[in-house]
Amino acid sequence: MRLINAKTLDIEEFFGDAIPEYAILSHTWGKDEVTLQEVQLQSREVTMKVGYQKIMFTCRQALEDAILWAWIDTCCIDKTSSTELSEAINSMYQWYTMSTVCYAFLSDFSLVRPDTYRFEDSRWFTRAWTLQELIAPPKVVFFDVNWSCIGNSQDPGLLETISRTTGIPGECLRHLQHPDDFSVAKRMSWAANRQCTRVEDEAYSLMGLFNVNMPLLYGEGKRAFMRLQEEILKDTDDQTLFAW
Repeated sequence: MRLINAKTLDIEEFFGDAIPEYAILSHTWGKDEVTLQEVQLQSREVTMKVGYQKIMFTCRQALEDAILWAWIDTCCIDKTSSTELSEAINSMYQWYTMSTVCYAFLSDFSLVRPDTYRFEDSRWFTRAWTLQELIAPPKVVFFDVNWSCIGNSQDPGLLETISRTTGIPGECLRHLQHPDDFSVAKRMSWAANRQCTRVEDEAYSLMGLFNVNMPLLYGEGKRAFMRLQEEILKDTDDQTLFAW
């Protein structure tokens, strides 16, 4: 996996047991994200992008937390390589699990006006990919649009709000229970109202949650979800799957 050096912003590649401690970012994508190729250029045009500010903040916060490395999906995956993209998506749940901390950036919520726009109304809670990014990491720290800290997923008040909003039991969010302790139908229900830009990602974003690996075939449409179900069936006799 590729990681960003939080001090230099250089990107390096690590393998196996050589992967160092790292922070990881969870966010909703915008129109001005920075790719691997762009971040390596470090041009003035690139550094002016909104997406670049996410990189800068993640690295700055990581250093404040005494973590030298960071992972961000926009610029740590070479999306021009279909092979690398497939490997990354199949590994992503594990990468979030292995992180030291996950920074969840809510670009549409501000602490200075919580009465007009509630924390739980953030788009972050509606996206397909952020489900695994909430469950897998050992700790999730939330930040608002101004990068002010809202709190972390273990804070009792915040935990209750997150659980009520997502339907995910607090025991799972606190890592007192593993996702595998819940039925297939229950885990599927956590994703039921979430959305993604590409229909195939409805399935691909759930692979880690169900311990499934399969090749990515963008263009297959709803067939992706059928393949996901087929792979789940190979590993479980939980008949609640058929509810979906």
